[in-house]
Amino acid sequence: MSKRFDVIVLGVGAMGASACYHLASRGAAVLGLEQFDIPNDQGSAHGQSRAFRMCYFEHPDYVPLLRRSLELWHQLEEITERKLLHMTGGIWFGPADCELIAGSRDAAVTHDLTHEWIEYDDAAKRYPQFTIPDGYVGFYEPQAGLLLPERIISACAEHAAKRGAVLRANEAVVKWEADSKSVTIHTTQSEYEADHLIVCAGPWSSRVLDEIGVELSVTRQIAIWVQPPEAELFALGTLPIWAIDRPAGGMYYGFPILSDKAGFKLSVHCPGPSTDPDAIDHVAQDDEMNELREMLGRFIPGADGPLLEASVCMYTNTPDANFIIDHHPQHANVTIACGFSGHGFKFASVIGEALADLALDGRTELPIGFLGVQRFAD
Repeated sequence: MSKRFDVIVLGVGAMGASACYHLASRGAAVLGLEQFDIPNDQGSAHGQSRAFRMCYFEHPDYVPLLRRSLELWHQLEEITERKLLHMTGGIWFGPADCELIAGSRDAAVTHDLTHEWIEYDDAAKRYPQFTIPDGYVGFYEPQAGLLLPERIISACAEHAAKRGAVLRANEAVVKWEADSKSVTIHTTQSEYEADHLIVCAGPWSSRVLDEIGVELSVTRQIAIWVQPPEAELFALGTLPIWAIDRPAGGMYYGFPILSDKAGFKLSVHCPGPSTDPDAIDHVAQDDEMNELREMLGRFIPGADGPLLEASVCMYTNTPDANFIIDHHPQHANVTIACGFSGHGFKFASVIGEALADLALDGRTELPIGFLGVQRFAD
């Protein structure tokens, strides 16, 4: 195996696998290095389902990226001949002025996105699975659905390999060095060189990006799956993906049941307790699941059935909860993608394209300027 490459990708999770796929599709000599299996359940990109939303309350500048991301998800499905995305629509509930509802509406109006405002009485009739508090409204968007993370990472990795990429699982990076001509990577097994390095290290980003001047916090996040007594009410094809405003901040969210072997998945979107990615306990404890069980009884009592499964993942949070996609501030031949703050997976297809642009062309036409690292220095 050659130890000199055009581009080395550090981390082959959601973003790294997509980057390897786009790079290899353009004929680049690519090496992908992953410290665990490809895919794996150790980081941020597992758990059977991830949400896709177009009316993006977090920041309206994400919407053009989402449009391109959706095109690329459909393109990947065609190329791989695999179902990777279910467009279920999305229903959000909350007070009219909460961030989830008002922000989604602002994004929809700003970008002329199809959406529907549903008053309280109509929302309760249309979605009897939910117990909606007085004062809540509904917001429906048709361009929403769920992505299948493990299947997507596998598809990207396999098709990158078919196009010549070399992927090395269970090989951790010890350190990297860069000068104006090349980048050298030292792993637990070997040493490699490349013209360019892309760092997609997820929760381990702070370990390998200590020169970017941004504090990245890693938090522990819990998801659970339950068995509703009347599972057909919550099945794929009947129920859209959903979210409910969380008064303390963030939102509760979940997905329809994917198959007879899967349960009804729900979680909370807000930073959890801080954790060390190298010392995290991957077993969810009863007390950690209490809030989700209480939420279920309050808002979706018909789904309040036996616990089937629980999962632990991690968020890597930037100070403003927006991503970082940029050249390394100290090294022009190093590109960084980190800090996806729990809402990044839906963008993986377009982020992979942007990373390939930056590595091979030095620039991209994609509108990622608002995600530059320099915003924190400013």
